[in-house]
Amino acid sequence: MSRSRARHLVAARLGRARAAAAATICALGLLACGGEAQEEGPRATPVTITPVVTMELEDRIEATGQLVARDHAEIAAEVSGQVTEILVEEGRFVRTGEAVLRVDPERRNLERDSARARGDEARAALREQERSYRRIAELRERGVASDEQRDQAETAQKLARSRLAAAEAELGVLERALRDASVVAPFDGFVAQRFVSRGEYVAPGNKLFELVALDPIEVEFHLPEADSSRVATGQTVDVRVAPFPDESFDGQVTVVSPIIDPRSRTLRVKAQIPNPDGRLRPGLFARIDLGVALRPDVPMVLEEAILRRAEGAIVFRSVDGNRVERVAVETGVHYAGYVEVVKGLAPGDLVVSRGGDRLSDGQTVLARNPDGTLVAPHAPNVAGAPGDS
Repeated sequence: MSRSRARHLVAARLGRARAAAAATICALGLLACGGEAQEEGPRATPVTITPVVTMELEDRIEATGQLVARDHAEIAAEVSGQVTEILVEEGRFVRTGEAVLRVDPERRNLERDSARARGDEARAALREQERSYRRIAELRERGVASDEQRDQAETAQKLARSRLAAAEAELGVLERALRDASVVAPFDGFVAQRFVSRGEYVAPGNKLFELVALDPIEVEFHLPEADSSRVATGQTVDVRVAPFPDESFDGQVTVVSPIIDPRSRTLRVKAQIPNPDGRLRPGLFARIDLGVALRPDVPMVLEEAILRRAEGAIVFRSVDGNRVERVAVETGVHYAGYVEVVKGLAPGDLVVSRGGDRLSDGQTVLARNPDGTLVAPHAPNVAGAPGDS
């Protein structure tokens, strides 16, 4: 055999060997690929699933509001006349019943004295008519006076009584006007503003001064309807205001509105705060902390499991380990990468936490645990922490 032919035979054998090796590698690869495809199925979508877990949540109920005076009134004149005395200046503290200003009390005194005199006159006239009636009644019994005379005397007596009643009523009105001429504070508080000056003429209804009570002071705020069941009268609140950023003021809930505002879906609440030194003033913006509410066994899912759609929030729940179903859910608070599930899921349900945006209801999936291991088909849904296989 020639040297050239030998070289051709060696090359041919090497080519056949390489082809056989390549065929073997390809066959092994196809075998491996076929095994993977057989495991996943023709339409299986790879997803990661995690269970619905339970946690204990600390809900801190916070709100914003403003300080308001417990009692705040604009005192108006009840009688007409000239302001003759200003007894208390603006900013002064006054006690209940203390006079603040006077509206021409001298005139009211004269009117009262005149009414008293008319009352005495009416009283004397009544006594005279009563004597006259008794005399005529006796004469009628003896047959000296007529029935008509007796009736006239009785009518005159009744008129005299009516005149006396009118005079006494007029005296009562003028005595009341005399009292109203001295304008007094209806409650303990500070004179915030005065609207009139000495010598000014006022009529009934004209504003005279503004009175505000500062101790205790109230804070008014609103809570979302979701928190309406967590507040009650007597509950302690912590209040902070901007002028005293390093201080907190303790208050107590005194008013919880019986209705939810249908427009804002909020609940109106008031709390009282002791304010003996008057540092807290009406109108201040306030931050209110109603404390912490502990809620045990709250169902939670990873935030990635919640998908937002036009109709609301949804998740895909694992069924039999290799199929998913679409579930509408109602969510609550967010905490440490998890979301509260208020409605739609139960603890232990397995949901798609990764890959759900490519799914549809009833679709077949290749389910994996967060650590990458496959979830066995028909695996029961059991509760556990994320990462459990």
